[in-house]
Amino acid sequence: MQTSVIIRFVILGLLWLGLVGYILAHAPVTLYTIFVIVASAIIIFVPMYKKYVKR
Repeated sequence: MQTSVIIRFVILGLLWLGLVGYILAHAPVTLYTIFVIVASAIIIFVPMYKKYVKR
């Protein structure tokens, strides 16, 4: 993998973790909250994995 791809993954990962932290700090942990977190991870990271890693 190229360095630029790794940097993209790191930046998006940190941004996603920050938003997840915000959600967990301001919303009660319910099944819906967990679903939103998992769905957002799939929406963000699966296309990037398919495009850059699975070549």
